[in-house]
Amino acid sequence: MLGGNETEALYQPSLVHGRAGKFVVLSGCSGGGKSALLAELGRRGFPIYEEPGRQVVKEQLYIGGDAVPWGNVSEFVELTISRSMHHMVTAARRDRLSFFDRGIIDQVSGLEHLKLPIAAHLSAAVRRFRYHGKVFMMPPWPEIFSNDDERKHSFEDALSSYATLLRTYERFGYQIVLVPKLDVSARADFVVSHLKESQELRQP
Repeated sequence: MLGGNETEALYQPSLVHGRAGKFVVLSGCSGGGKSALLAELGRRGFPIYEEPGRQVVKEQLYIGGDAVPWGNVSEFVELTISRSMHHMVTAARRDRLSFFDRGIIDQVSGLEHLKLPIAAHLSAAVRRFRYHGKVFMMPPWPEIFSNDDERKHSFEDALSSYATLLRTYERFGYQIVLVPKLDVSARADFVVSHLKESQELRQP
């Protein structure tokens, strides 16, 4: 059994270096079906990592914190980017193709959308924690959009943020792959087939 110091030594952010090709991001318009697609890929045996923003909001609501998108935005972004980095380090230790519901770029895009400054250390996170070059993007899908405790914005707000998101990912050198509006199983087939055709997929 590993001791505490040995276990902590295994957690090294530098493990993500050179593994970008194994970190696949699912992003896109809010309410566009990312979570359902992520769950389907998980059922197929791939390691999956849930959306950091939703995790943080749930925690903040539970403890009465204000680090939420409609509260202390800067603190919310700090927490979500930290969570994204943790997810990537964990995935790097598993050393398998893994799927992420949103990533660091999504949080930076949120700052840009609000015309807020991007701190130097957050820019460093974007540079050092790279994902697969192809990002699978869910387009706006008004028929399935809905609000809940973690999603309080309108569909119009989601559309506006989505436009910024596309620009931000492209500005940081990522290729956008639009996922067609299909049932969740067909969407998962599309993602898996796309990666296979690019010879970038190893079976889980």
